[in-house]
Amino acid sequence: MTLTKAVIPAAGFGTRMLPAAKAVPKELLPILDKPTIQYVVEEAAAGGIDDVLLVTSRDKRAIEDHFDRSAELEARLRAGGKDALLASINQLAIRLKIHSTRQPEQRGLGDAVLQARRYVGREPFMCLLGDTIFSGEVEPARQLADAFAKFGTSLIGLEEVAPDKVDRYGIVGGTEVEPGVWKLNTFVEKPRQGTAPSNLAIAARYVMTPGIFDCLDITAPGKGGEVQLTDALKIMVEREPIHGVVLRSKRHDIGNPVDWLRTNLLFASRDAKLWQQIEPLLRTLMK
Repeated sequence: MTLTKAVIPAAGFGTRMLPAAKAVPKELLPILDKPTIQYVVEEAAAGGIDDVLLVTSRDKRAIEDHFDRSAELEARLRAGGKDALLASINQLAIRLKIHSTRQPEQRGLGDAVLQARRYVGREPFMCLLGDTIFSGEVEPARQLADAFAKFGTSLIGLEEVAPDKVDRYGIVGGTEVEPGVWKLNTFVEKPRQGTAPSNLAIAARYVMTPGIFDCLDITAPGKGGEVQLTDALKIMVEREPIHGVVLRSKRHDIGNPVDWLRTNLLFASRDAKLWQQIEPLLRTLMK
């Protein structure tokens, strides 16, 4: 089957970005001139997705508003000859349908994905976390869509991490079936150093069959009463094959102030004109 739908969970509190994320969802914090989640939706569109569901919460209506049309603003920009300022978001609205639903309670990533059950139906779907973006020649959505066309199974985007940092991530284990592709059999959330089955970490991008919903139904809440997607994947791998794909692009997290600032600087450094304005300031600060 062809992948046409994507689910983007964006309902979390964003506590590591407080107080900035109290009234402004962390997914809307900008990377240069675009909010983080717009990069995520653009990635999905570039991967062949034409239908996106945003899973938000009652405190994150601004995310839904960002992807809605604003006739008054557009008219004012048009009158001033500034149409280009909204070109990127308006082009997205033409390329794909964007819906939203709300997670009633903050019960973890697994529960957020479960809110997409009716939307997904019996189709496979892509899942992209709304607070993580990537850069590189081949973005994860395109790479995973190509892998799904070949394997036809659930897929998990992976990144290699240093062995002394495995305790910060969900780690997978399995057998490499071709360069960069693993058939998975083990999922361990934040293993102790020296006990991890590999140094391959789950990297915020997935393709899942609708079988994930039955697994989420029987996944017991863990710490803090949250339903973890990794726990559901442990059940799922006993029922159907799951492959892991080592992503060829670089992951950028915006979950805390340092990573958010670092990501902004990295993206700015790739724009020669913009970097000419920023680099002198950085050199001055480093003296």
